[in-house]
Amino acid sequence: MAKFEGLKWASHQLRYMLTDKTGALLAADAKIPAVSRSTNYAIFLCFEGVRFFCKKTAAGGLEILFLNWHKNLERFRRGIAFNLGRDQQGLVPSIAELESLFIDRYFKSPALRPFLEEMAGLGAQGYLRPFTVDEEQSIGVTFPNQPAIHAMACRYDQYLGEPFCGVVIPHLVRAVGVNGTGWLKLGINYLMSVRSIDEAKRIAPDAAAALFLDDRTERPIEEREVTEWDSSCCLFALREGTVVKIPESPLILPSITIQGIAIILKSMGVKIEERPFTYGELLRRVKAGELVAAASVGTAGILNRCQKLVLVDGAAKVVATHTPDDKHPLYAKLRQAKEIYWDIYREKVAPPEGMPLYRYAL
Repeated sequence: MAKFEGLKWASHQLRYMLTDKTGALLAADAKIPAVSRSTNYAIFLCFEGVRFFCKKTAAGGLEILFLNWHKNLERFRRGIAFNLGRDQQGLVPSIAELESLFIDRYFKSPALRPFLEEMAGLGAQGYLRPFTVDEEQSIGVTFPNQPAIHAMACRYDQYLGEPFCGVVIPHLVRAVGVNGTGWLKLGINYLMSVRSIDEAKRIAPDAAAALFLDDRTERPIEEREVTEWDSSCCLFALREGTVVKIPESPLILPSITIQGIAIILKSMGVKIEERPFTYGELLRRVKAGELVAAASVGTAGILNRCQKLVLVDGAAKVVATHTPDDKHPLYAKLRQAKEIYWDIYREKVAPPEGMPLYRYAL
């Protein structure tokens, strides 16, 4: 994926020890032990990405707003639980504990005030990055003894953006369903995402994203199902007016953003089909000119429409290339849905039913 543009990090990060419930603010560049299970083996290394907006109130104060963010917190809890042993599950914080941790101990900290004031003045996009790490200085291959949550915030101008080129990478697998890792934001998943971009550039030098198929590599390539982009979920807009959303599964990260985009598109009168989408169907529709657009959907970029999607066979030979139909009504509606999604944060548009907006005075 393309890097963040216009990125600026807050000056401090939060550290919270799960064993004794103690927290502290550290410098943004505070170090993690080199001899840590998280560093060496990716044990207890999970993370979350949460979009937010910070604004100035009429009275001169600050408010911070999140959309559907309890789903982010629940997804983070699942990642923490996966990285702990059975006898450690009592350490997993509740949603209410995580909410208080990030709002009361981090965003309300006086040290963060200048950053948030500046961000509110710019009307910039905000991104909260909570992650976990084992603080113990040990390289033993066991569950962590000093599990901790860290959190950092940043603001940015753009992530990925349009236009971007995507390439289908059938010979690499992002995650294996039986292990139950694909639906969590775990560090172990993302090396393959980075490798896939490197492979994509061998096929198309301008590639910025890779599209994965499922883990059933023994099947004919046409029978395998599309799963997701290297670091985002996907939507496919079809000529008959339907948008296809890939169902959640152990191979797909349950995207909070794509759930919101689907609700918005439905409110705009767009038919959403949540169903498997085989690579064979994708090939057929591209060759027949029935694919209007393929979109990348995720927290940071919200929604970006792919301007070139390169499809290959099992030998990585190019067999088709899709370019979007920017004259079709669905193409514009995808862009409109992205704008509505961000406008909900800025309270320019009321959130649709099922998309709660959380507001906190700082």
